[in-house]
Amino acid sequence: MTGGIVLTVYGREDCHLCHDMIAELEAFQPEYRFALVVVDVDEDETLERQYGHLVPVLAGNGEEICHYHLDPVALAAYFGKIR
Repeated sequence: MTGGIVLTVYGREDCHLCHDMIAELEAFQPEYRFALVVVDVDEDETLERQYGHLVPVLAGNGEEICHYHLDPVALAAYFGKIR
């Protein structure tokens, strides 16, 4: 059970940084208990304009947590704020 918390990674299919961030996030799932949604920004013109140069972008509840690389400190701060 995820406790209803959903994190979203905005990225691209052929982005190694995106794949790295997703793998790192999956390692944190047992600790933080969240669902992970991956969105390909290239499939949505608005998202491509918004996040295209920042991918991967990690967001939770519409709030950007970090981009380019997973920031474990920012992730912990996000969970500290919402719990």
